[in-house]
Amino acid sequence: MKHIFAKMLRTEVSITEKVEDFIAHSGPKITYTRQPLQNEFFIRSHDILFEQGITNIEISVQPWDDIPCFFPIGDKGSIPFDIFAASFYLLTRYEEYLPHVKDEHGRYPAKESLAWEHGFLEIPVVDCWVRKLAVALGKRFPEENFGKRKANYISVIDIAAAYAYRKKGIIRTLAGTALDLTGLRFNKVLERYLVLLGFKKDPYDYFDWLIEKHKTYGTDAVFFFLLGDYSAFDKNIPYNKGSFRTLIKSVADYHIVSLMMSYYAVNDPAQLKKERRRLIDIINRPVKRARARYNRLLVPETYKASVEAEFNEDYTMGYSSFPGFRAGTCTPFYFYDISYEIQLPLKVNSFCIQDSALLAFDDEREVREKMLELYGRVQEVGGDFVAVFSNERWTEAMTINLKEIYLWWIKYLAEETTGQPTADKKT
Repeated sequence: MKHIFAKMLRTEVSITEKVEDFIAHSGPKITYTRQPLQNEFFIRSHDILFEQGITNIEISVQPWDDIPCFFPIGDKGSIPFDIFAASFYLLTRYEEYLPHVKDEHGRYPAKESLAWEHGFLEIPVVDCWVRKLAVALGKRFPEENFGKRKANYISVIDIAAAYAYRKKGIIRTLAGTALDLTGLRFNKVLERYLVLLGFKKDPYDYFDWLIEKHKTYGTDAVFFFLLGDYSAFDKNIPYNKGSFRTLIKSVADYHIVSLMMSYYAVNDPAQLKKERRRLIDIINRPVKRARARYNRLLVPETYKASVEAEFNEDYTMGYSSFPGFRAGTCTPFYFYDISYEIQLPLKVNSFCIQDSALLAFDDEREVREKMLELYGRVQEVGGDFVAVFSNERWTEAMTINLKEIYLWWIKYLAEETTGQPTADKKT
């Protein structure tokens, strides 16, 4: 109730269980019960918000005008669905507590979700329901002003590997060379040594370019650096290497820098605290945001570990291979842990699209169309459009030029915001 009314509708509400207080109130009022008391605005309640724990709920998705919804409440209600229960189901990721088949990284697959099954993954349905609620409330209480958040864009840059070849040390360089030779990737061997000898720029090194382009287009970004120990999944430069620390500091001079949780730290509070402390020691400022390597979000373990490690924002809620809204929303929300029936002090910022998902498209025109389509939906409901890009995928080998897509995107947003064309400096 607080999230929907205070955060999304910009309207303060008070909640009472006393019938006499409710009846005595002279202003706008809503009953959320099994039966209405009088002729008030009535939403017939589903049982889910009055239960504890997890049960396997049978869900029937039906259209509410042009938007899918579930938990219908019949003809008696002022609106046709219990959107509080439906929003709770999606925002808590209720379905991720239920038995399911995980992918190779232990993640909840998009194709297991209710949103995928019923074709609404690319619609921020919670936000759409709340806008419909605002319309219904406005008709009933015309004297009230139910507001809407202003749409926002957040650029997220993943730095799981700062460089492809540089600063790796002799042993890793020789091992990488041997692997390329045995795999007959002679072009990679040549590229590696051209980079190491200074004749070619490292293919992952876009830091100066990003800072300049962000300055040109007025783009704010959050950079997530991986500082975990070396493993099969975490292969960044050692966190204590002087040149790597200097790079992180230089980026932090222009943008927010925060932590990419290493592969095994996502449910290990002790390791997560250690990695957070490493970054604090480098940039000498608080580190409050986190993102999981490979979007390895384990609900609710990752969020509990994040809170214990003293993070208060997360940017992992989304799917690596599919665009859309994993929690059904584009509005930040505080995570509610059903296993302990408690709201955690952790704000979840859902991302809408990651560049890894864009590689499934046939050409760059389709990519642009999809990003504009999704951004339009976010704008309609006043949400946050969070897009995740990674320097590792800005190589010539990719079928889609993600670097150019990113440049087009931040330029488009700058021009849309100012209403004026922007001059692009060649770099």
